[in-house]
Amino acid sequence: MTAGVALAALLGHPDWAEVTLLAGPRVADTPVSGVLAVPDVLAEPKGAAGRLLAVVLSAPRADWHLDALLRRGSAEGAAAVLLPGIEPLQPASRALAARIGLPVLGAPDPLAAIMAAARLIHEGDQVVADLVARTAATCTDAGQGTDALVADLAKLWRRPVWLLDSSGRVVAGPEPGPAADAAGAGVLRRWLGAEGRGAQLAAAVPDGVPAEVAAVTAALGVAAESVGQRLAEQRLAVERDARLRMALLAEIVHSGGELSSGTRRRAIDAGWQVEGWHVGIRIDVPGAVDPVAIRPEVLRAVSAARLRAVVVEQGSGWGVWTTFDHAPEPAELQRHASAARRVQWLLRSSLPTSMGVGRAHHGVPGLVRTLSEAGDAARLATGRSTSGHFVHVDRMGLGQMLLAWTRTDTFLPAARSLLEPLDGQPGDLLLTLTAFLDAESSLTETAAVLGVHRNTVAARITRIRELLTVDLADPDERLALHLACRSVVFHR
Repeated sequence: MTAGVALAALLGHPDWAEVTLLAGPRVADTPVSGVLAVPDVLAEPKGAAGRLLAVVLSAPRADWHLDALLRRGSAEGAAAVLLPGIEPLQPASRALAARIGLPVLGAPDPLAAIMAAARLIHEGDQVVADLVARTAATCTDAGQGTDALVADLAKLWRRPVWLLDSSGRVVAGPEPGPAADAAGAGVLRRWLGAEGRGAQLAAAVPDGVPAEVAAVTAALGVAAESVGQRLAEQRLAVERDARLRMALLAEIVHSGGELSSGTRRRAIDAGWQVEGWHVGIRIDVPGAVDPVAIRPEVLRAVSAARLRAVVVEQGSGWGVWTTFDHAPEPAELQRHASAARRVQWLLRSSLPTSMGVGRAHHGVPGLVRTLSEAGDAARLATGRSTSGHFVHVDRMGLGQMLLAWTRTDTFLPAARSLLEPLDGQPGDLLLTLTAFLDAESSLTETAAVLGVHRNTVAARITRIRELLTVDLADPDERLALHLACRSVVFHR
């Protein structure tokens, strides 16, 4: 004998979306073990115990026979009464239903509601088989991409469906995601990766309908295979496109400024302008980050910052550039720099990125040069927390000219030797000196960066002067120290 389905679960099921509670208590756990259909309010509800007493043909709201049916149904132990139509009951009937504790429901199509309830209560295997078959057909016929398939599954299952990444964030489906789904609804999940890793496919399922839970569980398994296959195909396509972009950029960089007709044609096909004035950007990330997988996030940040740019995976990050048809005016370059800084700000909310921006240069040689400058600046930006790990070559002055020297085999040992007296001193004098020089010798700003009092910074700077025997007011000595600090901190 079936244990039945909770009345509240039936009311929450999509097949009963048009069924309305007209009167009586909201009994969440009342089990419905079956359906007893009667033609009208004059029928005798024999055998209604634990079942849904459903009036199929007519139930006039003002007819006293309706109240009599409610009393007989309650006496027989009916779980609830279902009436045709959703018109309100008379006040006396509502009061009676509340007094005897009998839920009274209304449905525009009572026959459809009866059949749906009977199916969910008694034909669980059929419910599972039907949903699995329709899910398989949907997975075959859905449009391109995982977003289209997730949307089609949600439409078929008539409940929220999500594609989640390994951390549980929504990739496709309604926000805010399953963690914040409506109370009373469970969430089924299926991992798409091997051994419980990778993306997940999830669906909300109301509690209390065993047949529906079993059906969505089985259908979720079928859909997960299809979604996983689509993700794998998308990944292969993304990696192929990334290799083509990287190979094309490598050809341009190593062309010496003279592109072959084939390279020029591929650049045009890719939508790249190789002539004109270029401003390069380099975005670096730690080696553990996959630039191919994270590229969509970079594209979103670039779009949000309204920066018109090409984005290409390059080593442990991305080479990015904007092309102007004319020599950009200072105001244009300023807007471009502001947009690039916004991209960096957006990315650093979730990624530990460092960004460098090159100067404007013309033609193919100019593209290569500005990307090289941006790469140098990005490496320098890695250690510049005070600037938000953002460095613009135009604002580096003499430091840019000396940057190449800082990467030679002789510079780092010399820098370490110069700063060696600071080793082992209390207060991390190397970090203090670096922050002080980054802050253009401002004690107040240095104190704010380090989170210490201004007087503490002043005392440390005095101690640094004594240990290094340097004149921090001398521009040349200050520049040499700054480059040495940057190099040593970067290689810590």
